[in-house]
Amino acid sequence: MASACACRPVWDAEGTTNLAYLLGLDWQLADRYRTLKDRETTSKQLRNAANDPILGRIVGKASELRGQIAVAEHRVNEVERQVAGFRVVPEYENLRRRADEMDQRIRALRNQDVLDRRNLADLEKAVEEAVDPDIAYLESTYAELGVVLSDQVRRSFADVEAFHNSVVRNRRRYLGEEAATIRTRLTERESERERLGTELATVLRALNEGGALDALTTLQQVLAQEQAMLAALRHRYEAAQALEASRRSIATDRIALQQATEADIDERRRFVDEAVVLFAEFAQTLYGEGREAYLRFSPGDSSLRIDPHIASDNSGGIGNMVIFCFDLTVAVLGNRGRRAPNFLVHDSHLFDGVDERQVARALTLAAEVARREQMQYIVTLNSDELDKAVRRGFDPTGRVLQQRLTDAYESGGLFGFRF
Repeated sequence: MASACACRPVWDAEGTTNLAYLLGLDWQLADRYRTLKDRETTSKQLRNAANDPILGRIVGKASELRGQIAVAEHRVNEVERQVAGFRVVPEYENLRRRADEMDQRIRALRNQDVLDRRNLADLEKAVEEAVDPDIAYLESTYAELGVVLSDQVRRSFADVEAFHNSVVRNRRRYLGEEAATIRTRLTERESERERLGTELATVLRALNEGGALDALTTLQQVLAQEQAMLAALRHRYEAAQALEASRRSIATDRIALQQATEADIDERRRFVDEAVVLFAEFAQTLYGEGREAYLRFSPGDSSLRIDPHIASDNSGGIGNMVIFCFDLTVAVLGNRGRRAPNFLVHDSHLFDGVDERQVARALTLAAEVARREQMQYIVTLNSDELDKAVRRGFDPTGRVLQQRLTDAYESGGLFGFRF
């Protein structure tokens, strides 16, 4: 009794997208399965993270967060009501504004002091370096050399010395005046700072004694903290909702995609029927007219399902022949629709375990289909396997590509091996 072949090829979403294009179906619709699969993978990773004892605390569960948000909103509303009901008399506002102005002025004076003290240090260093030139050594030096200086030369040295002394005195006077000016500014700012400090202390004492400053500041700090906590809870709640809704959204999108895929299969019935008939024709050529064979197209959970079916009598290698017939079907339809190159290539492994008669019939079928469809079929076979197919009726005349090895024995054989 015949049974369904258990060796059904399995393709993922990317594979069925390519097959849908070659067979003339809506490949973009088939590709949506891949996008859906990516979303599902991401959703699973996020759910696993949410179930983690540590990472789960970052998001949490929407039901728990909903209650925490309600409590946090009540706290924020209560503090806002207290802040809104807090009243400060106009004089208090004037005192606080005055305190802010004096504090800013004191800070500015300190910054100016820093710059002036730095400049004063530079000036004092410059005064120390400004010294009168010493030319007394010149006459003794010339005397040691045996040179007697004339009165005119001595007068020239004296004039130069007087000029340099005048320059040094002027520089010292200028630097001293600049330093004195800076010291005056420092003294004035120190006096102003002391005055402002005393006044500021008086204003702050009046504010603190009223108690309004501390109370309002505390309320505002508490409100800011509660609002920040509420915002964090709402962000976590949105993330938890999105995470919990992703599974339902994916399930809904999968159903919609399956319905759209089913509709596309019905709308492109001409392409589907052509593929089914062609596959059955190839299978029955290999196994006889009585063998049930067809292609089944259906929307799956994770991809468009394309199931090639050949009734099996439990003979070995029929699974490989299912792949052979399906590949030949796809190649022919892709070539007819100008959606694929006009050749098909198979490796010899496809025929491992296949009965010699089926190998001969498959090669004969491929040769006939290639001639009829103006295609090229290429298969790699060992010479002994080809001989078996020839004995079973395959005619290789004009179809075998002879190998021509150029490696001489002395140079090392084929691929470095000697046989």
